[in-house]
Amino acid sequence: MSDILKQLEQILEQRKTENPDTSYVANLYNKGTDAILKKIGEEATETVIAVKDGVQANIIHETADLWFHTLVMLKHQGIEFDDVLLELQRRFGTSGLVEKASREGK
Repeated sequence: MSDILKQLEQILEQRKTENPDTSYVANLYNKGTDAILKKIGEEATETVIAVKDGVQANIIHETADLWFHTLVMLKHQGIEFDDVLLELQRRFGTSGLVEKASREGK
């Protein structure tokens, strides 16, 4: 499954140098962080609505959109996907409550 992430990471990196008039992702990069964050917010809302409606195909579609735009944000910020995966791996086997408390200094 991580092969698709590697492919997406390469494509999203390539889009940084492409023409914003011919590439959706290049256009988002060109508009900047606020435009990317707005898309993430829109997709998060659409995902919530899809879950509330309970149509599995819509949930999958909207979650894919949300994940995609989050990946665009990571590349725009210069963050490697492996860094996020390593953080998830670090948390594996740790209670979510304990992990959250450790970040909050409790």
